[in-house]
Amino acid sequence: MSLLQISNRAREDLRDIWDYVSERNLPAADALLDRFLDVAETLAEQPLAGRARPELRRELRSFPVGEYLIFYEPQQGGIEIIRVLHGHRDIDADLF
Repeated sequence: MSLLQISNRAREDLRDIWDYVSERNLPAADALLDRFLDVAETLAEQPLAGRARPELRRELRSFPVGEYLIFYEPQQGGIEIIRVLHGHRDIDADLF
């Protein structure tokens, strides 16, 4: 099993996403978090699967999940999720 770390900021992002979606549809919010976890586990096994994002941070990569992007960095034996942001958001280096 590969290492999967989640930063405090990414945990906050996930809580905010769940809160927002659950106001409209609780089962959808739970399913979305499950999808994030499934994708994160796959990325931990295949850390180079995502798109390189050196314009934001040197080792940063991103991978889409629905309308969201998981931003992560490969680590020894896995990944660390740095942020989880909506794909339509204006994303710049200041967010990292």
